[in-house]
Amino acid sequence: MTLTFATASDDAIPVHVLETDAVTGWVAAQSATVQAWVSANGFKGGLGKTLLIPGADGAPVAALAGYGTAAQRKRGRFHLASVAASLPEGVYRIASGLPAEHAEEEALGWLLAGYAFNRYHTQTGAKARLVAPEGVDAQRLQVIAAGECLTRDLINTPASDMGPDALEQAAHDLAAQHGAAVTVIAGADLLTQNFPMIHAVGRAAEQAPRLIDMTWGESGPALVLVGKGVCFDTGGLNLKPGGSMALMKKDMGGAATVLGLAHMIMGLGLKLRLRVLIPAVENSVAGNSFRPGDILTSRKGLTVEINNTDAEGRLVLADALALGAEGKPDLMLSMATLTGAARVAVGPDLSPFFTDDEAIATSLALAAARVADPVWRLPFWDPYEAELEPGIADLDNAPKGGFAGSITAALFLRRFAGDACRYTHFDIYGWSPASKPARPKGGVGMGARALLEALPDLLEL
Repeated sequence: MTLTFATASDDAIPVHVLETDAVTGWVAAQSATVQAWVSANGFKGGLGKTLLIPGADGAPVAALAGYGTAAQRKRGRFHLASVAASLPEGVYRIASGLPAEHAEEEALGWLLAGYAFNRYHTQTGAKARLVAPEGVDAQRLQVIAAGECLTRDLINTPASDMGPDALEQAAHDLAAQHGAAVTVIAGADLLTQNFPMIHAVGRAAEQAPRLIDMTWGESGPALVLVGKGVCFDTGGLNLKPGGSMALMKKDMGGAATVLGLAHMIMGLGLKLRLRVLIPAVENSVAGNSFRPGDILTSRKGLTVEINNTDAEGRLVLADALALGAEGKPDLMLSMATLTGAARVAVGPDLSPFFTDDEAIATSLALAAARVADPVWRLPFWDPYEAELEPGIADLDNAPKGGFAGSITAALFLRRFAGDACRYTHFDIYGWSPASKPARPKGGVGMGARALLEALPDLLEL
């Protein structure tokens, strides 16, 4: 889906953004006819509320957009996206009232309000199109919106149409768009080229497991993005109950998010060398499924005891992270729908991340606040390292006890990222369980815009 701003024209309907306490003053400055219309319709400037003002012929000549109070706005984001969704089809421009510091967030939210996933059923997003507000980089926001739409489309597509084959094709399509290169190692070649854990997790599925490796850029600092591409997760032999399996089409949300972020990076022409690594598998049940009690030897040489086949994401990520670290990049990031513990800890809106680098943590927090893409730091808590060591192997893929599941998973991944590069891990949810402004129910990008905003600082671009 392509979301674009409207071209400025004299016919664009002016939108006056009014906080609750500004309504009375604005109305007092209008004609008696407008005053009567606003009063008759009871418009009070409530957050997200709208009112069209008709001209003499009945056609709208202006629109009022409620902006509520500062306290109300703190409880959400993309408030004008609700306005976009409630206005009729047409072209609009912000005429007054929108604070300059919120213009980019609200313009992007308005743009994303036009998103709808209609591959299987006709749906439409908001039809009210916006002229980019003054001072906003329209082209940049359109590229960001396109990356977000890519992420959403990939997550929303069910595994029947988004298995490892289709995920690989999505990477090829993206590469072709930006002049990137893609290589793929699949099936038995994963064993001969030393990706044993990716192979073990995906070998029971009809579609072969694979490692997708996309590269772009010839100069600048090296950035590696690693995304979990488990296209469907049954839990393996530790089979999930039906209720827990219902959303497992989104278990490739990490891969979808790094592909969306990659689109943003390439589309904006950032001066860096990008590498995207996606271990793409389906965790299925068959006679050759990997088993509880198995011990796997990873690409890095560390042995891993399998105590739960439903903790498979960290296994495929481990081999990919080991490969990424071998190139000694300036920064490596992993994104994964990895643990339910992260969702329980911070809910579906926040993107929890782990890093040992204080500068990265600070840059991410500041960037996230600027672009309304909230993140929250969780600790690489070293005292929990012992929980990962089962005795019979170097590592345990699913420590018993049920405590700090997101932290122990992140510590597991850190063992494979090593000390060769600065490393940060995101344990995202990748799903909006209910419709919110600019975020319909379904797949959603998390953390990508914060990372994009922080990259110039993180990599000194």
